Amino acid sequence: SKQPRVKDMHTSISRYRYPAVLLLSFIFSRSSAFATPNMSSSKADLTYISKPASDASNQINNPVTYPQSMYPDIEPTKSGLLNVGDGHQLYYEECGNPDGVPAIFLHGGPGGGCDERSRTFFDPAFYKIVLFDQRGSGRSIPNASDELELSLVGNTTPKLVSDIEAIRKELGVDKWGVVLGGSWGSTLALAYAQAHPDKCRCILLRGVFLFTPDEVSYLFCNGGTYGQNPEAWESYCQYIEDTSSDWSREKTNLLGAYSSRLHSDDVATREAAAAAFVGYELSISKTFIDPSIIEKYLGTPSVLIPFAVMEVHYMINAGFVKRGQLLDNVQCMADHKHRVSIVHGRNDYVCQPQAAWRLTKALKQAGCPDEDVELEFVSGAGHSDSEPGLADAMVRATDRFRDVLK
Repeated sequence: SKQPRVKDMHTSISRYRYPAVLLLSFIFSRSSAFATPNMSSSKADLTYISKPASDASNQINNPVTYPQSMYPDIEPTKSGLLNVGDGHQLYYEECGNPDGVPAIFLHGGPGGGCDERSRTFFDPAFYKIVLFDQRGSGRSIPNASDELELSLVGNTTPKLVSDIEAIRKELGVDKWGVVLGGSWGSTLALAYAQAHPDKCRCILLRGVFLFTPDEVSYLFCNGGTYGQNPEAWESYCQYIEDTSSDWSREKTNLLGAYSSRLHSDDVATREAAAAAFVGYELSISKTFIDPSIIEKYLGTPSVLIPFAVMEVHYMINAGFVKRGQLLDNVQCMADHKHRVSIVHGRNDYVCQPQAAWRLTKALKQAGCPDEDVELEFVSGAGHSDSEPGLADAMVRATDRFRDVLK
């Protein structure tokens, strides 16, 4: 049975400043304290935000109930800052059973951060749960909202992989029982598992993103989302057109156009670009979109500038992985007998379901037995892990892993 709240035995996370960057799924999570920052806001700039689809059944306020719920909120038993070089100090925390099976949560973005909800995908009586905010994100120092250029120093996928290893060694973990990553976190989880296959046993991926050129182009470059979200895509493009002195050039490099505005010396330009960029993703990230949530967060666009900047930074640089790397290197995962569970929303318009399908086929072709690779497409679910169907599937997966890890 699920355990009651674990009391804070070491350092409260409240001593660290509030994370200025939030993962999209946390933004949509109404239950997360971290998703409701106490900060001043201005009138939201909704100029380039598309109108959400109707919700006559009021699923926003009364979501469908699934068999498996999240575990209760818990507090950290330990937390701190770890110096990993390049001027970065990473915030990390341990939760759950200090003597349990180690499990690490990799947040998305890039440029997101962990929150208290991130802890509740795992049974706290069984798992020693580790969370950390990646470089430039959340409570880690420097944060992109404070020192933008410094936050980007050494901010690459190989560096983040080495950070996971540094945390593992700092916490005295021999091997991760579970590595959980969603969206960008799934990319990072695969990169880590392939770089250090002997240091992890089970992998849980939500909303798979392999950083192949077609995935990046679909989402940000060639209008792939136009098929299901035409107004959102046109709004994403319209902001650049309306602010461009050379639309014929910039329309061929929309990510570059957003990057130049997000790095502008003009505060208003940065905020407007952040509102348009993040607003585009918010408007396609969940099956039932709550307009009040979008308006609330776009009312403080400076909070979202780091998210936009970091994501564009990685997209422009192809995720700092070789083309096709994460599919080409699955053999080592089969050789080390990794157990892989993949959860993907059937209606995910951010990370396409085909990525999850490609990965599943590649793993099986590499020799992973069927029982070691599970793929669950969740009907009616979009991208965010705050979708009830995705949360249900993720918790069921970490519960199944308990039998493997006992």
